[in-house]
Amino acid sequence: MTVPGAHPYDVVIGPGARYELGALTTGVLDGAARAAVVHAAPLAGQAGAVVETLQTAGVAAEALVVPDGEAAKTAEVAAGLWEELGRLGLTRSDAVVGVGGGAVTDLAGFVAATWNRGVRVVQVPTSLLGMVDAAVGGKTGINTGAGKNLVGAFHPPVAVLADTDVLAGLPEAEYRSGLAEVVKCGFIADGAVLDALELDPTGRRDPADLIERAVQVKAAAVAADLHDTGVREFLNYGHTLGHAVERVEDFGWRHGEAVAVGLVFAAELAGQAGLLSRGEVERHHRLIAAMGLPTRYAGAWDRIQEVMRRDKKARGAALRFVVLDGIGNPTILSDPDPAWLDAAWAAVSEAA
Repeated sequence: MTVPGAHPYDVVIGPGARYELGALTTGVLDGAARAAVVHAAPLAGQAGAVVETLQTAGVAAEALVVPDGEAAKTAEVAAGLWEELGRLGLTRSDAVVGVGGGAVTDLAGFVAATWNRGVRVVQVPTSLLGMVDAAVGGKTGINTGAGKNLVGAFHPPVAVLADTDVLAGLPEAEYRSGLAEVVKCGFIADGAVLDALELDPTGRRDPADLIERAVQVKAAAVAADLHDTGVREFLNYGHTLGHAVERVEDFGWRHGEAVAVGLVFAAELAGQAGLLSRGEVERHHRLIAAMGLPTRYAGAWDRIQEVMRRDKKARGAALRFVVLDGIGNPTILSDPDPAWLDAAWAAVSEAA
């Protein structure tokens, strides 16, 4: 599948996709003499195979280890990688390869975007979340104390290799976390995704089809709006509250778990605004719960609101939410009535 745009690139989805990396050295990686393979320690085996593939193809590749999960997405870790790229002598004609989940691909993309003002990056996502969301679209970033992904750059990869073979060994909680981004795509654009998940809430029956559908939704938005100023914002459905939960919990919640609660919150908010019927709101509750994802959260509403006001989608003092004006029809709700917000919060609060 090709993600169109000013700099189109292919997303290869299926069993053994990561083994396509060697072929890229005579294509989108032509001329690369060196490559830095960024990965977390638990994926040393997969990263080692990537290094070996590149070396066999004549590229001097070296693995660079970073912390696991969101702990990788800090200015300190990025600075350490910049020093390593300098040690390796990585030039503008060389490349970075990100091997891992969404946190590692976010970090690898950001480091590639900023080294020598931009070098090529190939993403090799190893989680469902990475395959359907983080590795595709060219958004890169790191976190700060103020919030998630507030420092970053738009830097599309030259290729994404989504090897579905690795999903068999993914812990069930991690797999479910990735499904939150899949069901999000169903709610905003592709009703067939919702139908498939209602028949099989585990998402295990045909993961390649779900991944392809989710990537198609994202690719269409990215092609129309790379820099997130229009329709691409709709991909943030559920993320305003979700990112706030992640930040407040110091990333103790998985991304998909936080987004799942955010989806229910956004549906309740749309219901308060008269945009979704009660049945459509309940469909969010029912399906997300059936998938084994949380629909409620215990936290301080004042603190959550404070963090949401620093969200990338906020404008000045106004909160902005992606909501649905009917299933499959996303829109932006700006500065909603505080009573609507309070009612939506009451519906997802564990104190409710």
